[in-house]
Amino acid sequence: MSILALGLNHKTAPVEIRERLTFGPDIIAGALRSLKEHSAVKEAVILSTCNRTEAYCCLGQEDHEPLADWLSEFHGIDSDRVNPYLYSHFGDDAIKHLLRVSCGLDSLVLGEPQILGQVKAAFQTATDAGATGKLLSKLFQHAFSAAKQIRTDTAIGNSPVSVAFAAVSLAKQIFSELSEQTALLIGAGETIELAARHLSQNGIGRIIVANRTVEKAHNLAAQFDGFAIALTELSSHLAEADIVISSTASPLPVLGKGTVESALKERKHRPIFMVDIAVPRDIEPEVSDLSDIYLYTVDDLDEVIQENMRSREEAAEQAEEIIEHYVGEYLGWLRSLDAVELIQDYRAYAENLRDEVIQKAMQQLNKGKSPEEVLQFMGHTLTNKLLHTPSAQLRQAGFNGQIELLEAANTLFQLKKIDNNS
Repeated sequence: MSILALGLNHKTAPVEIRERLTFGPDIIAGALRSLKEHSAVKEAVILSTCNRTEAYCCLGQEDHEPLADWLSEFHGIDSDRVNPYLYSHFGDDAIKHLLRVSCGLDSLVLGEPQILGQVKAAFQTATDAGATGKLLSKLFQHAFSAAKQIRTDTAIGNSPVSVAFAAVSLAKQIFSELSEQTALLIGAGETIELAARHLSQNGIGRIIVANRTVEKAHNLAAQFDGFAIALTELSSHLAEADIVISSTASPLPVLGKGTVESALKERKHRPIFMVDIAVPRDIEPEVSDLSDIYLYTVDDLDEVIQENMRSREEAAEQAEEIIEHYVGEYLGWLRSLDAVELIQDYRAYAENLRDEVIQKAMQQLNKGKSPEEVLQFMGHTLTNKLLHTPSAQLRQAGFNGQIELLEAANTLFQLKKIDNNS
């Protein structure tokens, strides 16, 4: 059995590729069922965020090509368009990759905490769908423990660095003073909540939260003295916004070029700063062609993020050491499974011999032999049967000069010489 991590992320694929390979909440359960039906896959978890799509699988064979084909076929995309952007990790490398992802060491924002929640949610979804088993369950629990220790023992989370933070930092560069500005936040998830928090801490004048579920929008807006609207009301309120930050799970854009053009006319072409954090994108790319619109995607935030993450780099080195420890722990556990199976097999073998000898002993008792004779027979016969094969193998090892096997046997049996003169 081999563990595979197959996927693409912000480092290997542009946003226009990533957005076509996401697994939204409405299709993830079906995707897991489809993946589990693959002949090579025994267990599976799918992680899909704005910056990455990854499948973690336990395979019966080390062949990831069919899974690359599955990813393309599921989304109806030619594999030639997808394969150049894919990476795959097997065994130790796959284990280490998951731990690095869970701890935020493979994120666009080094050490960002949101990814751990996303990994936990992905594992829970896979578990609920019946796609996980003993191996991936243990692996993901190791990943969660590693992430918790890294948060506790290193300073990787001390600096406020995230995609949301980067978006607000960029807004401050453009407007310098946020107290007179209105921010329209589209969505109500973790990233938008973080953006709202950073905007509030930087003195934003007014916050509007738009979401498909108005109740969620209202709950978030209320924390920051803002007000909530439905997505269907966007066109009516867009002209009020100086800053737009969007991060929804919508498969289609929620803001089109025509809507933005109308808002600009109403604003008399006062500029709007827009950040589209979503994958697939929430804002039509053509919006960037409009004058007085400054549209950024997650890929554009990289430079801002780099300036704010230097303090985390030393902590990341410490985190890598912790990860190596957890990788070793998991590999040790995996190896122990082989020992467990061997122990079970040997016990079953010994118990079969025992039952066979007991049956013969009972026959001798029924024929009138004394208990002393039967006990002697049992002890002698059982000892001979248990020792026959190991003794023969050890003699052959000595004949062949297999010193390592003889030393291993000595370690295994922990034998001490008996002094027959004592």
